[in-house]
Amino acid sequence: MAVVEFQGKQFEVDEDGFLQRFEDWSPEWVDYVKESEGIKELTDEHNKVIEFLQDYYKKNGIAPMVRILSKVTGFKLKHIYELFPSGPGKGACKMAGLPKPTGCV
Repeated sequence: MAVVEFQGKQFEVDEDGFLQRFEDWSPEWVDYVKESEGIKELTDEHNKVIEFLQDYYKKNGIAPMVRILSKVTGFKLKHIYELFPSGPGKGACKMAGLPKPTGCV
């Protein structure tokens, strides 16, 4: 298990860089992932996706399928990839503090 240090905080991550524990999520984690994903500035649209992913995960224990993410946020898949260049599974779920999705997110 690797440990990432960023802005004075330590985060345990898996081999793919996802948080080991959802409860360790913090604004500093978002800043770390944002930087590593090449996102210059978070917008309200980024936050809408992150908040939906977190709420869905808290209720269901898994990440939502992409079509659910798209339907609820109102964002087309293409736009989600514009917001999170590495995609909804890697970039968005990682930023939201979710574990690495096992299926098609």
